[in-house]
Parts: sequence; structure tokens; C-alpha cells
Amino acid sequence: MKTFCGRANPTTGAMEWLEEDENYDYHQEIARSRYADMLHDKDRNVKYYQGIRAAVSRVKERGEKAIVLDIGTGTGLLSMMAASAGADFCYAVEVFKPMANAAVKIVEKNGFRDKIKVINKHSTEVTVGPDGDMQCRANILVTELFDTELIGEGALPTYEHAHKYLVQEGCEAVPHRATVYVQLVESKRMWSWNKLFPVHVEAEDGEKIIVSPSEMEDCPGVPSVCDIQLNQMPSSDFAILSDVVTMFSVDFSKPVRSASTSYRVQLEPVKSGKAQIVLSWWDIDMDPSGMINCTMAPYWVKSTSAFQWRDHWMQCVYFLPNEEPVLQGEKVYLTACRDEYSVWYKLQKARGEEENKAAVRVESPVCRCQAHLLWNRPRFGQLNDQNRTRQYIKSLTKVLKTDSVCLCISDGSLLPVLAHYLGAKQFFKANNLEDKIKIIEARPELLTSSHFEDKKISVLVGEPFFTTSLLPWHNLYFWYARTAVASHLTSNVTVLPQSASLHMMIVEFQDLWRIRSPCGTCEGFDVQTMDDMIKNSLNFRESKEAEPHPLWEYPCKSLSDPQEILTFDFRKTVPEYSLSTEGSVNLLRKGKSHGAVLWMEYHLAADISVNTGLMQISNEKGNCEWNPHCKQAVYFFSSVIESETLLDLPSAVTYAINFNTKTGEIAMDFEL
Repeated sequence: MKTFCGRANPTTGAMEWLEEDENYDYHQEIARSRYADMLHDKDRNVKYYQGIRAAVSRVKERGEKAIVLDIGTGTGLLSMMAASAGADFCYAVEVFKPMANAAVKIVEKNGFRDKIKVINKHSTEVTVGPDGDMQCRANILVTELFDTELIGEGALPTYEHAHKYLVQEGCEAVPHRATVYVQLVESKRMWSWNKLFPVHVEAEDGEKIIVSPSEMEDCPGVPSVCDIQLNQMPSSDFAILSDVVTMFSVDFSKPVRSASTSYRVQLEPVKSGKAQIVLSWWDIDMDPSGMINCTMAPYWVKSTSAFQWRDHWMQCVYFLPNEEPVLQGEKVYLTACRDEYSVWYKLQKARGEEENKAAVRVESPVCRCQAHLLWNRPRFGQLNDQNRTRQYIKSLTKVLKTDSVCLCISDGSLLPVLAHYLGAKQFFKANNLEDKIKIIEARPELLTSSHFEDKKISVLVGEPFFTTSLLPWHNLYFWYARTAVASHLTSNVTVLPQSASLHMMIVEFQDLWRIRSPCGTCEGFDVQTMDDMIKNSLNFRESKEAEPHPLWEYPCKSLSDPQEILTFDFRKTVPEYSLSTEGSVNLLRKGKSHGAVLWMEYHLAADISVNTGLMQISNEKGNCEWNPHCKQAVYFFSSVIESETLLDLPSAVTYAINFNTKTGEIAMDFEL
């Protein structure tokens, strides 16, 4: 059997369906999963274990048998905790077949075969009774069904069903409750991920300002949460406008309702400002008394010094539909609306009680301007980056003449508007100054001279940026598009950017290494089977692949200097042959070589370039600052070599990099 997988083709800029071995999808799922990250989450595991022990003993004290239902068991870890805490029997439910198979092996290996039954079904399909999957209803419900938003993985409907059909009334639940907290802030940086700011262009005839149309200004955006590592957001990037308040909580030991609803709290601003953002996170109490608590609170809220890094649960950034001025001490109402899977917020001035109650509508926001559907949050941030825009303006000013005929190849780009203001006579945009800029809805290889009114293109521009790009080099689609339109270009065409280069550096991650690191044992249970399964999936492709990560969220230090390893000349067409390079990079600092980071730099014109990766190495320790609007490519080394001193070998890492011009993909190999 074969399976079809959607993948962006960097040579055409299009999504294509590729036929893959039937196991490919599952290997991708496992290789890129966060299972390792959860198993390394010591705080989570210890607290689940404490909560499970306490729940089992409460049931035993009542003289009952402890029958556990564990929904979404994964490796079987929580069921094994329950069995070793003295539970009489555990039903472990896991819908993902390869994972359920692994759980069976792990349970057997740890000697719990007689105490734990793994059920490979969705919990809503589990049956109870003498001939059912479960002999009887459980009196302890254990789950880990949460994402950063708490409810995004369907926790509410799952609990609702379990209480109706799978557990006894008055059952114990671990966790016992979850509480969602919110805080109102003003943040130009975060707001720039949601709205397009005015762009100032210094043209020959004075300053021009590009403003977004009113339907973009007034658009409430999309309801999807923006989940980030808020602990990497410096306090200088936001102003706190309210205290932290409890928005809502869910008691998992009682019947749960998943139907859409709303919650409202009154806030008294601690500072005047523009309310733009609701920051949110949750905590879970593993026991009824709330003594065993696991929290996602960010650094400025949490007093504890024992800080647990995790990537499977982060913090949420919600954008209010519009920014609202608030005054210190003048009360406002914050409403949280939710459906089964997502949450969104609105803010209202405190008026008459009744008037406010009536105003709460639970429909989720819908993007009316299309921009929030075309651009993701980092893309908004990138378009709002004035330093970046300045580089394009500077280079366009150098190359544009009054009679220039331009073609722009990029997705949802402001370059055509910039070029028009800077004096281009005519502008074609592949892919509103209605009479000055012509938008051509055609693929580059299908363009004909009639599209260009029989003119030749004298300036070809691109950022380049394409929405289908996942890895940094996928934006090289610009080169393929440039090759496809070669016949429409003048013989002395100016291409901007004129070239690109691929750069690389060896790093030690503070925490990100955990997501790919084998676990061995977890709270005394042998989970080696899971490690082997992940390793097997990572090796499923002959060459390991790099994966995209926004490194501003994941601190690392450089162990080598950054190195330019490949260049791509856009003034020429894409060559028939592959581009490859081999070499070695010296390690200059001691540390653990977790992997290589790769990124692109675009050379717009002489001495003007735009970098998508390393902005600077900020100190002698090697701490790195990364471009916050782009994901960088991370290639994790399969074995981590520690160099405690510089005298230790290895002193260098050798690499072989190959850019296949037929597929647009890069294969890489590293040896320590």
C-alpha cells in the first residue's frame, strides 16, 4: 500500500502530492513528535506520579478496587505509574496504532502485562461490559490530553464522553482540575505579528507613507492561538496593563461540558496604555487540595527558581480584535469565548451590567481582509521590520531608473509598492495603485509576452518569500522562477537579489536538544522501546533531514564561527548540475555539539544584504541572536560529542552538502 503526502516542491513553489511508502507518514509523525520532550519533562512526570499515587490511595482507603482508565496513554507511562502505585487494573487507550504497539512492548518489558490492557481505539469507541474492551467502568480517570491552549487537542469532548460512558460517578481524576490565567499587555512587537504598520518611503519627491487598507485595519484576524516560548520574550518588549487573573477552570472529576460558552472577568488596569494582547497560560492541580501543582506560568509570574523547560506546553498570545485604550484604575471587562477546541478574547469598557451581558457573542472571529489567511504571524513581523524594509528601499533606489519595467516574484510582497514610489515606470507583479501595478495571476513558466504588453523586463525583484517554503533554501524557488521567465528579460536585466548564500554554524542548545534526545528510563520505567522507535523513524530516509525551528525561542551558543558554504547566482539561470561542497569547520569553544544550524543570506545589491539567520554572537560565551521572523534549519547530530576542553578531540566537524538542482532539496552529512 502507498500513501500520498503533501509536500512543497521548491522548484515549482507549489504543493504537490507525493507517493510514499505506507510507513512514511507514520515515521514522520514519530520522528517529529514531542514524545521525547514529554518524557524529559521531569516536573510533569514527577507530579503525575504523585497525583496518581494519591488518587489510588484515596480509592483504596474507601475499601474499593482501584480501576484506572488512562486516555491517550502514549508510551503507557501513566498506566505503569498507576500499576506500581497499587492500582488493581488499568485500561490504557491509545488511538495511534504504532504508538499502541510500542506501549504493549513497554508495558511487557516493565512487567505489567497482567495489570495493564492497551486498547488501540479512540476513547469514544471503547465499550464497557462483560464482552467489552473494559469489564467495568473505571473509578480513576488519568489523562494527558492537553496542548498549549489546554483544549486544542479535544480534551473537553473526550472528558465529556468518558464521564458519560467510561467512568463511575464521583471518580477520582488526575489531573483533578485545570485553571486558565490571563494578563492584559501592550506590546508593539507582538502586535506587529497581527497588523500591518505604515511603511515610510523616502522618495525623490518627499516622504511617502504606505498604509494598509481599512478592511485590514479593522479585521479581527483569525482565532487560532499564537503559541510561543514566552520565557524568551524580554520584559522590555511588553508593558503589563493588568494583574494576572483566573479566566476559567475545569474540574475533571465531575461531568465536563464541551459546548461553546463564554466567561467574563472584571479587570482593573494597573497602568494606562493600549490593550492589544492577552497573554495566557494554565496550570493543573493533580489532587483536589491543589498541593500538587504543575504550572506553565512565565518567568515574571512564577517565583520558583526550579524552572522546567518544555516545548509540548508553552504559553499563548491572543490578539484582541482591535487595540483598546485603557486607563489605570478604570475597570474593563475581558470576555473569553470558547468552542470545543479553541479560545478567543474580547475587551469591553465597564458600562451598565445588563448592557454588557447582552453584548457577548460567541461567534469566533473571521478574517475579512485575507491577509491573515495569506501571512502567518512571523510574516507580519517580517513585513513590519523597518530595518529590513530599509535594505530593500536602499537597493531598489540603486537599481531603478525612470523607464524601468519591473517584475516582482514573491508571495504577498510590498516590493511592488515600494518600487512604484521609488520611480519604476511600470510594474508587473506575478502571482492599490490599480493603473500602475498590474497583478498577473499566472505561474512564471506560463507567462507570455502579452502579459507584459510586449515589453521586456529590465528589473526582476523578489524578497524572496513564498508561503509554501518550510526550510530556508525553499525560497530559492525565486531562482527557478527567474529561469522560467528568462526569455522575457532584457539582456542586461538587473536581478535583485543578485545572489544568495547558505551559511552554517555548529551549536550547543540550552534545551532544544531534548526533543531529539533518547530517554532510556523515565521515573524508573524502561522506555528504551520508544527511543528505538524514534531513532528508527529518523533513519527511515537514507539521509537525515534538517528541520525548521524559530531559534529566537530556543537559546543556543555557537561552538564554531559561522561559515558560508554554498552560493547561488541569480544573475544566471539554474544550472543543470548539482551544487556541492565539502569541508570542515573548527570548534572554537568547549561544549556539546548538538547540531548544525543553517540559514540563507540574500545579497540584494553591492554591500546590501538581508540575513534570515544569525544576527550576531552577542558575547564571548557565544550566545546567539537570531532573526526573529524566520525559521532556521536545524540538523541534529545523531551522537552528541562533548568537548570539555579545546584539547579534546574533535576539534573540527567535517561536512558534505549537496544542492540537487532537479529537486531543489539539500542533502547533508556531518561527521564529528
